[in-house]
Amino acid sequence: MHIPDGFIAPQMYLPAYGAAIGLWAYGLRRLRTALREETIPRLAVLTAFCFVLMMVMLPLPGGTSAHATGIALLAILFGVWTAFISVSLVLLLQALLFGAGGVTALALNALAMGLVGSAAARYSYLLLRRVHEGFGLVVAGWLSVNAAALLMALALGSQPLLAHAEDGQPLFFPFGLSITLPAVMIPHALVGIGEGVLTLLMFRLLSQRGWVSQP
Repeated sequence: MHIPDGFIAPQMYLPAYGAAIGLWAYGLRRLRTALREETIPRLAVLTAFCFVLMMVMLPLPGGTSAHATGIALLAILFGVWTAFISVSLVLLLQALLFGAGGVTALALNALAMGLVGSAAARYSYLLLRRVHEGFGLVVAGWLSVNAAALLMALALGSQPLLAHAEDGQPLFFPFGLSITLPAVMIPHALVGIGEGVLTLLMFRLLSQRGWVSQP
């Protein structure tokens, strides 16, 4: 669900960077206090797992891409702020090394996937595990994808309103919400099912290996 360069107007990506820089600084402070020596290798492995998953992208006509992420696992096992920093690092490397996602859109991508997706996954899991842990894991995986996709669809669809010429011609992304919402959300609703199942299976596998402690 990476947004590439040239799709987002400065009126949006500059404030997004302003918000992200403050949140990155806060997240790094939280990361220093939350990480223990024995968890660092596990975090590195799961961050690399997310990197691989997010490199397998299917381009969508809504100006983004669909792919699994692994973000729900990071958020459930390590917390929202650790997941936010890890996903932001993944997105930075993908943008600089592979051109997957744009540099100008990096902050928005990080806020959508790393922060909103992580928060949706972790807090839905904490709520629903009281009812049924497996169901909570599937929902967390689904929400991690679709909460981020919704934010990106709204960001893309608002571009014609934010930046346009005097004659109304959009200067950046040309399609409005009537196109971006269905074009982005329908595929991600399906991808989210796979993400939910992947989250459930990986969580159980990691539980068997002693990687999981109750958040």
